[in-house]
Amino acid sequence: MMKETHSTNIYPIFDRMLGREDKEALLKQHSVMIWFTGLSGSGKSTIAIALERELNKRKLLCRILDGDNIRSGINNNLGFSAEDRIENIRRIAEVSKLFIDTGIITIAAFISPNNEMREMASSIIGKDNFLEIYVSTPLEECERRDVKGLYAKARKGEIKDFTGISAPFEAPSCPALSLDTSKLSVEESVNLLLELILPRVQNN
Repeated sequence: MMKETHSTNIYPIFDRMLGREDKEALLKQHSVMIWFTGLSGSGKSTIAIALERELNKRKLLCRILDGDNIRSGINNNLGFSAEDRIENIRRIAEVSKLFIDTGIITIAAFISPNNEMREMASSIIGKDNFLEIYVSTPLEECERRDVKGLYAKARKGEIKDFTGISAPFEAPSCPALSLDTSKLSVEESVNLLLELILPRVQNN
């Protein structure tokens, strides 16, 4: 008797579930993926949190995903090897797709250091739903801030493959928006984001 494969036990029910349009109609909004990329300390999470608050004031439902809440939960079994970093982004993208399909504006704040990783995320989520935001704050400013003390450890060799110091960061070639927080305040950054996002998410 032939042993059943894993795939034979999967029975998709997507055609019987309520669709994204039904969820968006309920929430009175359109969902989108806002993907922040940039160096550690560039301001990704700070801007993401401020953006969420502004969207919430406008009665728009959001969900933030960042390294801390993902790596302490669904990805707590992953390290920082090249393979684990790719798997980290893949899982984040798959989770984000579920939120997008539920009509929720999803905000991701991850270093995601190269175009290949971000392209994978965009492909999973859907290019039409994916807004890549490059927080382009220079390395010197990120290192000066050193919010978590990580750059100091990386300089001492205590952290291997640290992006910007001992591992490369590949800047996006065509982001939807670039924000340099060494020149822009959080408020200014959020206002630029709102100009980009609100026309897409508000249910007019």
